[in-house]
Amino acid sequence: MNKKQRVAGGLVVLALASGGALEGCTSLPALGNRTVSASVVDTNDTRLGKSVQAIASDHPGKTGLISLQGGRPAFAARAMLANAAERTLDVQYYMWHADTTGNLLFASLKAAAARGVRVRLLLDDNNTTGMDQLLLALDNLPNMEVRLFNPFAMRTMRPLGYLTDFARLNRRMHNKSFTADNQVTIVGGRNIGNEYFDAGSDVLFIDLDVIALGPVVREISQDFDAYWNSKSAFPVKLLIKPDPDARPLATLDAIATDPDAQEYLDEVKNTPLVEQMTNRKVKVEWAPTQFVSDDPAKVLGQATEASKIGPQLREMMGMPKREVHLVSPYFVPGQAVSDALADLQKSGKEVRILTNSLEATDVAAVHAGYAKWRVPLLKAGVSLYELRASPGTPSRKSIIGTGSGSGSGGGSGSTGGSSGSSLHAKTFEVDDERIFIGSYNIDPRSRNLNTEMGLVVDSAALARQLSGSFEKNLTEHAYQVKLAPDGALYWIGTEKGVVTRYDSEPGATFMRRMAAKVLSWLPIDWLL
Repeated sequence: MNKKQRVAGGLVVLALASGGALEGCTSLPALGNRTVSASVVDTNDTRLGKSVQAIASDHPGKTGLISLQGGRPAFAARAMLANAAERTLDVQYYMWHADTTGNLLFASLKAAAARGVRVRLLLDDNNTTGMDQLLLALDNLPNMEVRLFNPFAMRTMRPLGYLTDFARLNRRMHNKSFTADNQVTIVGGRNIGNEYFDAGSDVLFIDLDVIALGPVVREISQDFDAYWNSKSAFPVKLLIKPDPDARPLATLDAIATDPDAQEYLDEVKNTPLVEQMTNRKVKVEWAPTQFVSDDPAKVLGQATEASKIGPQLREMMGMPKREVHLVSPYFVPGQAVSDALADLQKSGKEVRILTNSLEATDVAAVHAGYAKWRVPLLKAGVSLYELRASPGTPSRKSIIGTGSGSGSGGGSGSTGGSSGSSLHAKTFEVDDERIFIGSYNIDPRSRNLNTEMGLVVDSAALARQLSGSFEKNLTEHAYQVKLAPDGALYWIGTEKGVVTRYDSEPGATFMRRMAAKVLSWLPIDWLL
């Protein structure tokens, strides 16, 4: 989720005592007239269906996977799916920015609807500020419907909604999927926006998601239906009043001639994945794959413990026999998880964790929630690594995924390049045998508040690739956190073969270190 809003929303709780004056000012509309719809099953005769059937028949019961860790290939894959769809597009995201890449993908959905594709767009309402008229205009298009998940009843001055409805609004839909014709889908950690697709953002999010085809796609479509028809999914026309003077679709109509958009699209076309998919030479890894997702009732506080993603993941991943490697941008383990990881390490298993350093994280409060667990984990022998945010270091490379979609193209141009990097991928592997890829962070918010989703893949090849990327890239792109004999922390960083020791949070200013320290004193870990 947007980490600034994690804490901003949390601090609003301090004002709850004064919220009585606002009670009853606004409420959500009734859903009695909302239509119920379901994914279209009979799509084997589409172009995507025929292509999938032709290659899946040799791998019965397995899912085909193509990893997407470069930002530009990840954008290209979504755009190509939107353009290839003939029957349906089911699209679900926590965050969708109306920036260059966001508008390009909005335009792709609009074009799909214009050629008769049924488009269902489900967005969490936490990050749609300023987009109401655009979303309403898209919803008014033939063949397109837009719903907002867990919406704010107050469309202006949204933070005031926390004063009267904090318990509900503090829970968000963090799921991410992009499914075409019920045949091919993309799931993983990326939201929609320039920072996720290597398009000129000040900070590039290093992320990972996968194209999936085969039997697991039907499960993801059924899960989309559950969210789409849930009590928390509201048609935008029930929430938003039209502005007769607004012309929000004009921006989408003009995006095709926008110079920045065209430069970005030219760079995307030069990525290896586009060439490989165009020539049908992309490498697909086939493996038994399980889908895991939270019950949408979780945001209403009505989900059973067994239906939550945490218990499901523990069962699917199993108990590590040799090793577990965790990649979590927002790693706030808490006592139970910290103890479990320490126990694994003490029992002879290798536990290694990669998260963001203070200089790389996009909010200091999350780092503060993590930092208090470093010493006990290191004392148990757990290996801790923190991603650097050095300018240009990992902005053109992936440090966690592999596969034929990994290249992100050369040259920065006016739309490429970034001043730093921040880890956003959520993945972990066990014993070089199983790997999880999805939206789930190892933190209290993912466990208890937000809904999440992902894939558990039984693939030694993919698991070894993740493990190998730890070995190959951590030295250049991350600090290793160490514990001195006197109990103090220090960091080891290597750049161009030069090893440097840091005795305080590397790359972070004094004020940022102090802010993290102060935030660590606040009782807000449950919000992180």
